[in-house]
Amino acid sequence: MRELGKFILIIGVITTLVGLVMWSGFAPKWLGRLPGDIRIEREHSVFYFPIVTCIILSIVLSLLLSLFSMFRR
Repeated sequence: MRELGKFILIIGVITTLVGLVMWSGFAPKWLGRLPGDIRIEREHSVFYFPIVTCIILSIVLSLLLSLFSMFRR
């Protein structure tokens, strides 16, 4: 159970650091503006759903976690 706590803490710290870097403006300009991301603009509202960006980030994170688990064994 202690190992799970350490793992969750590490993931939280990494997520916080990545969030701070992206919030500060150092994020790549293409992130969130890929072809396939949905953006609907009306007079008084904007709907934005970055579906392709979410899929790519999911694939990258899955690969990184797979590599991490492989080296951990």
